[in-house]
Amino acid sequence: MPNLIDLRRRIRSVRNTQQVTKAMKTVATAKYKKASRSVAVGRPLWHSAPASAGRLAFWAGPNAHPLLDIREEQSIDVLVLTSDKGLCGAFNANLLAKALEFLKSKEPAARIRLELIGKKAVHFFKRQEYQIDRVFADHTDKLTPADLKKLAGELMEKFLFRETDAVYEVYNEFKSVLTPKIMIVRILPIATGTEAGPDHGLDPDWEPRPFPLISALWPRYVEAQIVHAFAESQAAEQAARMMAMDSASNNAEDLIEDLTLNLNKARQAGITKELLEIMTAVDALKS
Repeated sequence: MPNLIDLRRRIRSVRNTQQVTKAMKTVATAKYKKASRSVAVGRPLWHSAPASAGRLAFWAGPNAHPLLDIREEQSIDVLVLTSDKGLCGAFNANLLAKALEFLKSKEPAARIRLELIGKKAVHFFKRQEYQIDRVFADHTDKLTPADLKKLAGELMEKFLFRETDAVYEVYNEFKSVLTPKIMIVRILPIATGTEAGPDHGLDPDWEPRPFPLISALWPRYVEAQIVHAFAESQAAEQAARMMAMDSASNNAEDLIEDLTLNLNKARQAGITKELLEIMTAVDALKS
């Protein structure tokens, strides 16, 4: 059994670690509340946008805009969103495993290029044999909507100039505090809806003409999809870190209880041993 000094040192070390995990949980909780509010505000629009864009594409027709051009996927770009830091459970590992599985399913028919957000994605894919075109690996939580819109513009430019035939994004969507949902979404070309919608196939009245209107709306739609993925990933990351730090704090508390029990047993054994020695000495003196 370890001696008393070693047990006291271990208890002190675990208690210091517990203080750190509690502090990290507090920080993650504050960031999670802020991120979840942003998601709650934007989600109704983000989730209704694909159906609206598909219905608009159906009305406009398959040749209405170059962003609708469905081509054989000989070259694709994939945007992967992870976190910069660890300590968030299986948040990154599950997503990276799913992303790698998706990429392998596209090989060897398509040439794959990656746009990566988050140090975990960068470190992971540097060990893989994929071309990395763009990296955001420092303070990704500070990325602004303007930065993401610039990225969306570059991806649309590559698609329009036929440098890529499709653009996908892989990210964690915030579903609940306990479990995020891994999403793999094609954002280019824009999917065309199969039905015209609630007007039962009646053509809409365009004001102004179709092309100027959709030329203004569809780039905004692509930008919104990337902003949506980033916001969902941020909320899911902070929720995962909050739960991981809470679990770590609880585990530290259990370990402290076990170590304290062992400490008390060791102290009791020491006291019992000393009493026996005293009683033995007393008996020896009496005899």
